[in-house]
Amino acid sequence: MDEQRQILFMQIRILRIASERFNLSLKDTAALFKKYEVLKYIRECFGIFHVEGDEAVFDDVKSYLKIKGAAV
Repeated sequence: MDEQRQILFMQIRILRIASERFNLSLKDTAALFKKYEVLKYIRECFGIFHVEGDEAVFDDVKSYLKIKGAAV
């Protein structure tokens, strides 16, 4: 699988985890991710994220959102 596809799969997995943990619909979570450019953040950090598990990546994304001012 090429890197672009791996990034896409990671973005989708983290979106789904965030939706569950934040108790938001996928649509609302996608809007949150768009507002704070989370998918771009995941893409830019993929070099580090690809060696971590989804829980660690989610924790990092959650911290990123808090730093950006999101109420999560």
